[in-house]
Amino acid sequence: MRIRPFRPGDEPALADICLRTADAGADGTGVLDDDDLWAEIFVLPYVHRHPDLAFVVEADQGEVVGYIVAAPDTAAFEEWFRDEWWPRHAGRWPRPAAEVTRQDGILRYAYGRGDGGQDFGEAYPAHLHIDLLPEAQGSGLGRQLIETLAAELARRGVPGIHLVASADNAGAIAFYPRVGFTPLPSPEGARAFGRTLP
Repeated sequence: MRIRPFRPGDEPALADICLRTADAGADGTGVLDDDDLWAEIFVLPYVHRHPDLAFVVEADQGEVVGYIVAAPDTAAFEEWFRDEWWPRHAGRWPRPAAEVTRQDGILRYAYGRGDGGQDFGEAYPAHLHIDLLPEAQGSGLGRQLIETLAAELARRGVPGIHLVASADNAGAIAFYPRVGFTPLPSPEGARAFGRTLP
């Protein structure tokens, strides 16, 4: 397996990986009424807006089995998501009036992005999402993806990066401190981590 930059045409594989790791690291297929929702929030906007900050793990036969995506300026990305990316989905996924289902909760999160939510200030302006299928886990590829992205962000002068994981994702919560992240104040039901870049 090797790491390479994202390229156009990888989107279906990334959407599939996002779905298959969406439920606190487990397969999210069937968890929501519409499986497509996960990728339209957590991976596809990133490769659309910042394809140069997306890297994938490619297996020996050429299939993509993992990825990392990022936004170098979270506040600017969230505003773009709110103003340009998400409005095109309003017809397919209207804003729910109340949070009755898990999908309602995720939709309310999507509609609330860009409204000054969790802010990690100037210290950690970038944020990332990383997902690997089980066959790509445990072999150092997650660490390599993190280091590849961190080096590119540092080269651009970004001082730090953060991420937020589900509090139920024990594997992720154990992994991030091993790759240089420290715990940050976290919203309920989640664990946030930050890493200063050189």
